[in-house]
Amino acid sequence: MMEKLKKIVPDTSVIIDGRISEIIKNNPEVEAAVSEIEFQANSGKEVGLEGLKELKNLHEKLKNKLKFAGEKPGREDIKFSHTGRIDEIIAKTAMDNDATLVTSDRIQANIAEVRGINVHYFKPKTSIKEPGIFKLFDDTTMSVHIKENTKILAKKGSVGNFNLVEISGVPAKQEIENYAKEIVAYTRATTDGFIEIQRKGATIIQLGLYRIVIARPPFSDGIEITAVRPLVKTQLSDYKLSQKLMNRLDERAEGIFVSGPPGAGKSTFACAIAEYYQKKGKIVKTMEQPRDLQVMDEITQYTLLEGSMENTSDVLLMVRPDYTVYDEVRKTQDFKIFADMRLSGVGMVGVTHASRAIDSIQRLIGRVELGIIPHIVDTVIFIRKGNIEKIYDLKMTVKVPHGMKEQDLARPVVEVRDFETGKAEYELYCYGEEIVVIPVEDEKTFAHAANFKTTDIAVRQSKGYITLKPKKFKKQFAKIFAGDRYITTAKLTEGGNIKLHRKSYEGDMIMDALRRGKSISLK
Repeated sequence: MMEKLKKIVPDTSVIIDGRISEIIKNNPEVEAAVSEIEFQANSGKEVGLEGLKELKNLHEKLKNKLKFAGEKPGREDIKFSHTGRIDEIIAKTAMDNDATLVTSDRIQANIAEVRGINVHYFKPKTSIKEPGIFKLFDDTTMSVHIKENTKILAKKGSVGNFNLVEISGVPAKQEIENYAKEIVAYTRATTDGFIEIQRKGATIIQLGLYRIVIARPPFSDGIEITAVRPLVKTQLSDYKLSQKLMNRLDERAEGIFVSGPPGAGKSTFACAIAEYYQKKGKIVKTMEQPRDLQVMDEITQYTLLEGSMENTSDVLLMVRPDYTVYDEVRKTQDFKIFADMRLSGVGMVGVTHASRAIDSIQRLIGRVELGIIPHIVDTVIFIRKGNIEKIYDLKMTVKVPHGMKEQDLARPVVEVRDFETGKAEYELYCYGEEIVVIPVEDEKTFAHAANFKTTDIAVRQSKGYITLKPKKFKKQFAKIFAGDRYITTAKLTEGGNIKLHRKSYEGDMIMDALRRGKSISLK
């Protein structure tokens, strides 16, 4: 219990956590340094908004007994508080007013004591009720969605099979505000919670198993809270991987992309790989924003260092892990950091969104040089509905690309092969100044798709397109040839046309063939 004092100056830590309401019961005069709270509230940060509400409550309770540091003449320096001077300003306020500084910040308390300032230190709250939003989850709930003026919804089911259901009526706006306040307070009080990202109108929190996003205007059109948690935790043995793939993971795979659509189970599988390597005696770290991978304590989870994942990678290179799991490889900078770490000798597992397995490889194009793609990613594991749907193996070779005939067209080609069968499915190579991704089709693929006989077709040219129009056939697949040279395979529209961009690889091939006097035909 805090003794009765004549005059106190609480800092932001005890205002934001609500402790100030307890303090004022025994202390008649309070001078609150509000600049930092004002700055955080103006920035749309949850802690600032909660602190502002607490100050309003104080003002109503204390009437004229509450003074605000910084409103006196000659204290213009308050406006610079957000540059890091707020602690100094608060301490100076206590000293100038012969008051006692009240704080739950141990560093602030120690510095005040050294400077001869009266100080009362409150230990941070360790006992606080669990957020009410947790009660909205059951064993089948993956996410809860709360927004003002709408009913509370939840995604329920199992991995790859979720349904959106109503779990409550339309909550009052104050009820949603209370949910947000409880979440922020509990995060600040527990060692298992982190405010990962704070922007104007958006706060992302990792609280135990839960990833929580609080959105407010102007970022969103109303206050909204979304809480997500993983439903299952798996081991690599749960996926029934072939011995061939297990050997690959053990002996060679050091540049792995785990890809798939949102909610497919990518992160769950990445966690299983991370723990598999950890149990094999490897040093494993993660790079995440936010940190929501559910991994064993032995695996350290890193996030942005001073706002930059590049800084994080610099530290990791000095830590020298055997493997690093990079969650959410999405932006150009993410791919470049992933590539740099892989080329530095670190085994990398990247988690990236893709609707098809080949799409995750295409996202590297233009971000790294073609020739080093197989050195960055040698294995692609595509996940859908919690199961492994496709595995690709990448290799660099020098050959004549599929569909070309002349030997002088040989060039470096990245082959993308089905890992289990070894069959080539795509080729990546340079054509002019572009890198093209061409599917490799065998003769049987279209044997039953279309029974075209070789037929001359009309070729129409416009500013941006080339349109191929045969006299018959609709909605069928066909191979396009220039003379006897295969160009590509395409599907005819309902109107019986094939439309190609003039500046595409296929468009260039057709234009070149026409200039050489070769006929264009379909088979």
